[in-house]
Amino acid sequence: MNPLFIKAFLVSSILMGCSTATNTTDVLPAAKTLNNATSVQTVQESQDLLLAKWQGPFQGVPAFEQVTLTGLVPAMDKAMADKLLEVELIANNTSAPTFENTIVAMEKTGAELSRLFSYYGIWRANKSSPEFRALQGEIAPKLSTFYSKINQNEKLFKRISAVYNSDATKVMSPANQRLVLLMYNSFARNGATLNVADKKRYADINLRLAQLQTKFGNNILADEEGYVLYLDKSQLGGLPESIINVAAAAANERDHQGQYAITNTRSSMDPFLTYSTERELRKNVWHSYYSRGDNGDQYDNNAIMAEILQLRHERVGLLGYKNYASWRLEDRMAKSPENAIALMESVWPAAIARVEEEVADMLAIGKRQDGIEQIQAWDYRFYAEKVRQDKYNLDSDEVKQYLQLNNLREAMFYVAGRLFNFNFTEVTDGSVPVFHQDVRVWEVKDKTSGEHIGLWYLDPFARKGKRSGAWATTYRSHTTFDGKKNVLSANNSNFSKGIAGQPTLISWSDAETYFHEFGHALHFLASKVEYPTLNSGVRDYTEFQSQLLERWLSTDEVIDNYLVHYKTGKPMPKSLVAKIKQAATFNQGFKTTEYLASALVDMKFHTVDPTGIDVDKFERETLAALNMPKQIVMRHRSPQFGHIFSSEGYAASYYGYMWAEVLTSDAAEAFAQAPGGFYDKEVAAKLVEHLFSVRNAVDPSEAYRAFRGRNARVEALMRDRGFPVKTKN
Repeated sequence: MNPLFIKAFLVSSILMGCSTATNTTDVLPAAKTLNNATSVQTVQESQDLLLAKWQGPFQGVPAFEQVTLTGLVPAMDKAMADKLLEVELIANNTSAPTFENTIVAMEKTGAELSRLFSYYGIWRANKSSPEFRALQGEIAPKLSTFYSKINQNEKLFKRISAVYNSDATKVMSPANQRLVLLMYNSFARNGATLNVADKKRYADINLRLAQLQTKFGNNILADEEGYVLYLDKSQLGGLPESIINVAAAAANERDHQGQYAITNTRSSMDPFLTYSTERELRKNVWHSYYSRGDNGDQYDNNAIMAEILQLRHERVGLLGYKNYASWRLEDRMAKSPENAIALMESVWPAAIARVEEEVADMLAIGKRQDGIEQIQAWDYRFYAEKVRQDKYNLDSDEVKQYLQLNNLREAMFYVAGRLFNFNFTEVTDGSVPVFHQDVRVWEVKDKTSGEHIGLWYLDPFARKGKRSGAWATTYRSHTTFDGKKNVLSANNSNFSKGIAGQPTLISWSDAETYFHEFGHALHFLASKVEYPTLNSGVRDYTEFQSQLLERWLSTDEVIDNYLVHYKTGKPMPKSLVAKIKQAATFNQGFKTTEYLASALVDMKFHTVDPTGIDVDKFERETLAALNMPKQIVMRHRSPQFGHIFSSEGYAASYYGYMWAEVLTSDAAEAFAQAPGGFYDKEVAAKLVEHLFSVRNAVDPSEAYRAFRGRNARVEALMRDRGFPVKTKN
């Protein structure tokens, strides 16, 4: 396993934005507390299984049903030690450095650790527990120290530098040249060129950051688990039957039979704020959700954020950068924080102007119907839904009746078949272990040749110990350099499971997210790269492919064949489809503003000297300077902004969603203008060839130009959102 992968795991072990009792039917064994009664043999057996080569069909699959936490720490210690020995052999090779004996050799290291990270990632994101969090606190700093030992190995870096600067590299294939560049940068940009004293400080900073970022994420999870609002029947005003059923099921899981639970997660909060007529309860739910990590207790994240910002700033200062964002964006598509800010600020005025219009529409209804004098933050979703119904005669709950989770999955398979020639067949014979009873697995093949491509795991429902949000990951990626390897991909969501025996219904927005995450999976499955490092991503580009896939949800083929009423089985009426499309740009002021506020605050945090920073004050003052509408808050307030504080995955990079959306809007217009529309074979073939299969083997800007014939244009994004497009002189 290459160092780029290790770094990627440390900063963002899961790609890519809950409280129930432990389910006694979970198939992943509960963690065993280590004590004197735990035999050495038991620990050894657990360790061996965690590190073992994967057995079974499909080139071997993770032993999710058998692994336990008992041997996790010694397994991690051994895997890291073995990796370091492999690295030392490469570093001390007496032969002259070459692509094969240095770069390719590094790509082959760490097989044990790679397998172990798959289990670790599941415990971290899908099956967290107090026992695991204790072990995570022990392991996270070890991983940081381990990575520093590799990145600061002078002999190794000299060999990599020699290959990077060699004449032989200049005549390699473009993909191999990019591999050398990426590996060189992974060392040079992370402390390999520093003197001895600065290397030590750099490593110490990384060690402390690993501890702080782990604590930040665990604090958010604690607040999500700790705040649950229980309602009785008299407090259900305005809530549709589907939401009531979900709330009843959530209460039953918490031993509150006869009540209704609103949990502290977006999937529970959002629909409650949209439909509940109980204004004070809306305020209660809103405060609980947006106060996560900011309650002045043992789970408060404010001091942690301040220290994280200070340490990041100091660390990049050792490398000669003026601020963290300048270092972070140097190898991204944006190249500089100034370019990223310029994009966001070009959209911001139109977004807040649209918010002003939306608030005026809502207040008119609020005054007329309820006698309110102003729209508060906890009113926005509620009255936005009223406006939607008034302007477009469109009821979100009516739409929801046609959005069955299983049907949407089949629609995604249909799209994958048309664009990628993939066929999905569920594996039902028990040959592929899963880590929870809700998880299902499909084999993916090429429709024409029947060639096996990989597996797709789906974990769709929320539960205690599962991180909030939706994300995609892989347990194994496509490579060919050491024998062709298939793909083990996975999608994870937090949909609220309803009453047993009834289909799970989701909102249109959630359906878009479902397609979005499947786009990541298709990006994994379509890979044709040779080496592991070339499967890595460029943060302000990797969201593009997944954002683009959202567009197929609203195609006629999907709507006509898969969006059927969950009771009658009848297709969505053409009149309702028309309303959905007419309302496509509705509420874009809210959506754009809450996102951009988070992205801009993220960038501001990472472009200032944070010495002595008061993060709460900084957030408030930054938003005030932006003229942030008082009726809206950041999509992710700073104390719960796990994207940028529980890892470095999106730090100074949350802007990347909008950067990628410019590409998305521009690429969508290429399909819309093609003779075959969104299923045009020629454009689809170019999409797969240039934008999915190459992963990071081609510079993203070059890849997009190969697909489109030019650079993307921001005007397409403005048109998509219904914002005014400035004409050029």
